[in-house]
Amino acid sequence: MEAKMRISRDYRISEIDKRIYGSFVEHMGRCVYEGIYEPQHETADPQGFRDDVKELVAELNVPLLRYPGGNFLSGYNWEDGIGPRENRPRRLDLAWKTIETNEVGLHEFIEWAEEVNSEVNMAVNLGTGTIDDARRIVEYCNFPGGTELSELRKQHGREKPFGIKTWSLGNEMDGPWQIGQKTAEDYGKLAAQAGKLMKLVDDSIELVLCGSSSTEMPTFASWEAEVLDQAYEYVDYISLHRYYGNQENDLSNYLAKSLDMDFFIKSVTAIADYIKAKKKSDKTIHLSFDEWNVWYHSHEETHNTEPWQVAPPILQDIYNFEDALLVGCLLITLLKNSDRVKIACLAQLVNVIAPIMTEKDGRAWKQTIFYPFQQVSDFGRGIALTPNVHVASYDSKDFKEVPYLESIAVLNEEQQELVIFAVNRSESEAINFEALISEIDVTSVIEFSQMSGFGIKDINDKDCERVYPTQSQAITLDDDKVSATLEPLSWNVIRLSIA
Repeated sequence: MEAKMRISRDYRISEIDKRIYGSFVEHMGRCVYEGIYEPQHETADPQGFRDDVKELVAELNVPLLRYPGGNFLSGYNWEDGIGPRENRPRRLDLAWKTIETNEVGLHEFIEWAEEVNSEVNMAVNLGTGTIDDARRIVEYCNFPGGTELSELRKQHGREKPFGIKTWSLGNEMDGPWQIGQKTAEDYGKLAAQAGKLMKLVDDSIELVLCGSSSTEMPTFASWEAEVLDQAYEYVDYISLHRYYGNQENDLSNYLAKSLDMDFFIKSVTAIADYIKAKKKSDKTIHLSFDEWNVWYHSHEETHNTEPWQVAPPILQDIYNFEDALLVGCLLITLLKNSDRVKIACLAQLVNVIAPIMTEKDGRAWKQTIFYPFQQVSDFGRGIALTPNVHVASYDSKDFKEVPYLESIAVLNEEQQELVIFAVNRSESEAINFEALISEIDVTSVIEFSQMSGFGIKDINDKDCERVYPTQSQAITLDDDKVSATLEPLSWNVIRLSIA
């Protein structure tokens, strides 16, 4: 199969916001307890956090972490997690029917995030919480001093403000599973008033408004329009959540699901721009795709879990090679929409539908999806260039005209690199790939990394890493043309040095 890609410095989508490579940590399952935090582990630091996990998180190069939920958020009181650990209450978490010990709270998590070089997207409870609760946490975290809450932060060991920039106003508030579910009108008004108070405390912060929790919800689209209509003045982003699975074991349809993500993004963008026009505003609302991933392997395990445990093993999807290919397609789709998607969070970070898995008292390891995320986070910095690609396409059960090649190029002028990310969706044919490059002086091939040749159901586990990238020599550079062989069902990263 032949594929041609034209790359030009002049065809720019957007500067990529580094927060597009964010992730998500919720007090759920084994994400926090037995995930990032396990005081008895042989690698635990003085605060109880696993150093082996920290090393893997640092490898992922995650610049933003959404915290502390998720469904957990809508019943959570942030003040339960401050002050001496021995004085903190144990609470029922009604969202996941577990026991929350509050051993890890605000200070511990933010300081851990700083260690792994991540900022925090702090979420405020608008389920059982009030607008005053939202005001209080901003004052506690960000106000320099001289007030009750800022001085309380200092008493708890943090003299300097946390300086949290990005804040989320609740979570999935249209969902009937959500504690404190609300109508669009009620949530929009509540979010507007919470946002108003939060920005009165600190006018430098940015706020993420809850979009509908799924495109399948009957509220979708009308919810976005209503809540934006209510809160447009105070917010900067609207959230999107989407998970994908291969329940029908239909690979060609599964790998096409990034087209659904693209349609979702463009739909929400259109709604946001409609409200902008309606309000005659000069402010553009951007998108925060703050929950996305593959999620379907662990449903049976989760449904059979006994309630009221501390950190039970739930949503522990074990990812295979085909999942890594789809995650690659989804990452490319986010980059294609980087003019509007400024924040995105792979949900979640450790153990719970995550790229990193841990064993209690044992090892930590990389799931198959770890690698495409790591490579795009490392090398997808700079300017996303409009992909001009000619390649054959196919029809699947749910999608028409699916290109066999999913690809994009990123220009990193600071590092003097041009990087091409590409997925070959074909199950049987290699792609003879040509990239014709203009207005960019390519001097050499830095590397051609490829994940291919694995069984589609192959997984990584604590004892054996079966799926990982290797270096390919099937690439040539001839003046302004790069030629490479993209194997069937492959994830590919081509890095080129530029003058």
